[in-house]
Order: sequence, then structure tokens, then C-alpha cells
Amino acid sequence: MLSTSCPKAATSPKTPMDTMTLRTNLIAARVPRYTSYPTAPHFDDGVTAQTFLGWISALPPAEPVSLYFHIPFCDSLCWFCGCHTSVVNAYAPVKAYVDVLLKELDIIAPAGLARRPVSHIHFGGGSPTILSPDDIDSLAGTIRKRFDVRPNAEIAVEIDPRGLSQETVDAFTRAGVNRASVGVQDINPLVQRTINRWQPMSVTREAVSRLRGAGITALNIDLMYGLPRQSVCDVRRTVDGAVELAPERVAVFGYAHVPQMKRHQGLIDSRLLPDAAERLRQYDAVNAALTSYGYIPIGLDHFALANDPLALAQGSGKLARNFQGYTTDAALALIGMGTSAISSLPQGYAQNASATPDYRSKILAGGLATVRGRTLTENDRLRGTVIERLMCDLEVDLEDVAARHGRTAIEFAGERRALEALQRDGLVMIEGSRLTVPPHMRAGVRLVAAVFDTYLDQSHARHAVAV
Repeated sequence: MLSTSCPKAATSPKTPMDTMTLRTNLIAARVPRYTSYPTAPHFDDGVTAQTFLGWISALPPAEPVSLYFHIPFCDSLCWFCGCHTSVVNAYAPVKAYVDVLLKELDIIAPAGLARRPVSHIHFGGGSPTILSPDDIDSLAGTIRKRFDVRPNAEIAVEIDPRGLSQETVDAFTRAGVNRASVGVQDINPLVQRTINRWQPMSVTREAVSRLRGAGITALNIDLMYGLPRQSVCDVRRTVDGAVELAPERVAVFGYAHVPQMKRHQGLIDSRLLPDAAERLRQYDAVNAALTSYGYIPIGLDHFALANDPLALAQGSGKLARNFQGYTTDAALALIGMGTSAISSLPQGYAQNASATPDYRSKILAGGLATVRGRTLTENDRLRGTVIERLMCDLEVDLEDVAARHGRTAIEFAGERRALEALQRDGLVMIEGSRLTVPPHMRAGVRLVAAVFDTYLDQSHARHAVAV
């Protein structure tokens, strides 16, 4: 049983007061999370369903793809949520949505993906666990009918432990799921009530036990910091509780309070949110606690055991980043299905309608639901590579990246000048053409990446704070 007192967890290496002040000031900047480049606020309606179909048809025939399925429903509303989802009080809307999702599969597969090898599948939301066992079986059966799912494919699902039944776990097991991401956020009942997510640890333990008992043994735990009423003590205790579950990976996300974009976040009293300095202390506490337990920091906000594929990919320079976060997925294309789902292909990004009624009407009319996206330029690809390597490795060799894109590092002359200020602040080290973000400045890697974002100054979108 967890102690109710605040544990004396390991602390971060001590840094000079001016460095701590600098880091605190830096994280107040609002920058993208860089799960893509260009980022979603810069998508436009120039990418249509016909554009998307053309991109699909141009994929090399034997090249494997990854699939993402978005389930935009939950049983209750978590006030911190930033996802495309809605609350349903009956199952009928969910069933109707699954029927449309099956139709989307029937439309998209013959368009150039039929029986194509699949190396990764991800069920996200919302809450995929809201699906009935029959609908999970139906969706999985159609996927395998339309695609050649490889025997070693990673098939992952996001899990809401609350109300997770054995029947649902068994259905996902039949679907071939071999990795589960379990949402925990924070274990303090006060914090849980403040974000409208009541989840006793006993519920989480039972869910994990059911998953492992069914053979789904690759386990991720998702935590958050920066939540209302949350303290350093809370995040330390939450890490301790998470580690008791023995996950291979832990993801720790900073809460982004953007009620102007997600109206339900207005239910959170902003006066209860930690300030910038407290958020940084929480971030440091999580890092210190998880590394003391033997987890290796992965990129900005993930942690993994040394023998986990994510840690091995980082060690070999093969770590990647997509809309689901850090990944080992090396597929050439990620095909997203469902409301708001985004596809990533060599030519660019394509996104489905974000409103479920719009998505439904387009699919039922016999077409795809693509409404926006972004066609990549050569400059986008070049800068996207720099940003991804920074986000994954905390370092990049500009000369090497430029050469791989048939360019020279002179392309980044303006960015080199902009980086000098960050270098003086200690946020980045510059040695020749190599940039490195020091480990104690990991929290600011998005600020370094943002230097290479040529679209950022044009944006009126509100982004999350850097930490």
C-alpha cells in the first residue's frame, strides 16, 4: 500500500540559481509539441480526398504501413482532456460509428492498400475500451481481411482502467493487441476530483492484472504533471504508484491549459494551476524519480527500461516521433482512420473531418473524409528531419542532415545566428555543425526545435507551454 506521506524521492542534480531561473522563464514560452512538421495548425484545405488517394497509390507496393484508428467517445469527461472526443450515455452512437469506420476500411483498402503488409496498429481516442467485445471483434476481423497484418506487428491500445471488463480485455487479445497504454495521470484523490477523473489505484491494479493475465504484457503507464492542485509530492507518489505496476514504459505529459480551444477545460479553475516554477519542479521531480528507478529518459517526456525497444531505438539513432508520440515504427506511411485522424505519407499529411457528423456523412456518401492537410515541400522535409532528430536524440548534425537532403548547412545560417542566444543561455551547445541540448536542459528541447520552424511566426494558434 502506498504511503500517504510525501516520499523523499531522488532529486535532480543541483543547478545554479540563475540556471534554475532561466529554465523557469524559458518554459513560459508557447511552442508546438512537434509530433509533425509542419504542425497541424498549418494544415489547409488544399489536400483533398483525391490528393490523399493519389498519395496512397504512389506508395511502393510491398512497403508496410501503419494504421491508426480513432475512437472519439468516452463514458465521462476528463476536464484536462485535449483529445477529439465526446461523452455518450448510450452505446448506440458508438455502434453507429463503428459501422462507419468499417465502411471507411472498405473504401480505403481497395484504393491502393488492399492486402498491404501492416507493421503497427494503434487504437486511440477517446477511449477505445468503450467498444463492445463484438465491435472489437468486427473491427479486428475487417482489418485482417483488408490488410496483411504481420505476425510480429505491434498492436497497441489506449486503456481507460475505469470499468475495464474481462470481456473487453479478451476481445482486444483476440484482436492481437500486445501493448497497452494505461491512463493514470495522478493518484491523489484531490487532484482526481479536481480534473473529474476518479480512479482509485485498486481500479488501475485490477486493469493491469487483467491485461497481463490475458497475455498483454507490454505495458505503458501515462502520467501528467501541471494539473490543478497537483504538487511535487503528488507527482513523486504517483511515480511510486506507477512503478509498483512494473511498466516497461512511462509517458509523462505536461497539462496544456487551452480553454479557448477546448471549452470543457474552462471547468478547471485556472487559479488552481501550478505556476511556471512549480511546473518545472514537478517535471524535474518526475525525471529524478523515474531515473532513480532505472528508467532511461526518451526524448522529451517518455521513459523506458534499458531493454525496451524504445530505449534500444534511441540508442541506435532509430527513434521516431509521430502523432502518437515516440515510437519504433519505421513504416513509410501511417494511415489514420476515424474522426480527426491524421495520415502521414512521404508526400504530406491528410486529416479527416474533426466533427463526427461531418466524418460520417462523407464516408456514407461513398468517399473518404479527408478535409485538410499539408503537401510537403523539400524545405519542409529538411527542417522536419532536423526537428525530429532534436526531439528524439536531443542532438543533430546540421551538415549531415543537409547532405542527406542534397543541401548544405548554409541553409541554416539564419538559424545558427538565432541559436547563439540560446547557446549563451546554456539551452544548446554548438560544436561545428552539431547541436546538442544538455541533459539538464532537456525540458527546453522544443524551444531549440522551434528555431527551425519557418511557420511559427505566421501562426496565431495557441500552443502548450514548453514544459
